[in-house]
Amino acid sequence: MTTKNYGPAGWTPEQLGPLTGKTYVITGANAGAGFEATRVFLSKGASVVMLNRNADKSLAAIATLRQEFGSDADVTFVCMDLAVLDSVRDAAAEVLEKVPRIDALICNAAIAQVAQQEITVDGFESQLGVNHFGHFLLCGLLFERIDQSGGRIVVVGSNAYKMGLKRIQFEDLNFDRNYTAWNAYAQSKLAQMMFAYELQRRVQAANRTVQVQVCHPGASRTNLLKDTASTFNRLVWAVLSRIIAQSAEKGSWPEVMCAAAEGLEPESLYGPTRRAEMVGPVGKCPLDACALDREAAARLWTLSEQKTSLSWSL
Repeated sequence: MTTKNYGPAGWTPEQLGPLTGKTYVITGANAGAGFEATRVFLSKGASVVMLNRNADKSLAAIATLRQEFGSDADVTFVCMDLAVLDSVRDAAAEVLEKVPRIDALICNAAIAQVAQQEITVDGFESQLGVNHFGHFLLCGLLFERIDQSGGRIVVVGSNAYKMGLKRIQFEDLNFDRNYTAWNAYAQSKLAQMMFAYELQRRVQAANRTVQVQVCHPGASRTNLLKDTASTFNRLVWAVLSRIIAQSAEKGSWPEVMCAAAEGLEPESLYGPTRRAEMVGPVGKCPLDACALDREAAARLWTLSEQKTSLSWSL
């Protein structure tokens, strides 16, 4: 783990200068780490566009933010459900119409530990559909605008990527034969990270300007499990989170860092660096080789293009 470039306390938002004139697009920003990242960006003078599923919660979040930062705080909302590819397409079209520059697209939204197998309207296991396929499509649809802006794509992964099967189960993507909440979630986060590193390689090969970074929030007290996990897992986390987890605010710092800090490296993973990378100073974390499997990543890319009916120009 590396925090030496950022001092003993690791990277913090205090190290950022003004972000006036910059625009950040964040999925899942009405609560948790996405909301806290929005607070940081607004405090630095940036504009934020939230891509959220729930309109009422989004408007309430915006009202809270404007109470804190003033009625002229530049934070807006576009409705998007990552579980529905048509919703992603509609939201991307609205963003392209209304948002002239994107300094970073932060793929923050996620669902986790879905107790029983659920299939999206597009035929995907729900965690893979939301966490990977939905974001894959969104990144592809917004890529040219991000490239024109000299912007970044930030993929918020999870240390779960190296705790499950540590591979993409191409022969049974939806876990029809042996579904477990943990393995399906781990696969979805591994898929996200494989996609990000493959995108890094393709961007470099095409000599494009987009910077792609990967981070993880560690163990943070958010509502990630609230609507999806089993009652038992929710109760366990309610207890453990008080002991081992950090605040949602600190959990947001890695994604803010990847969206706005300078000097970040490719094929890297940024996040908390202490206690099995669950909490502590934010810096560069160890990266398991499974996330850098180029053959599997290329296969996943082709499959993702097919599943989302999107052909990238990379």
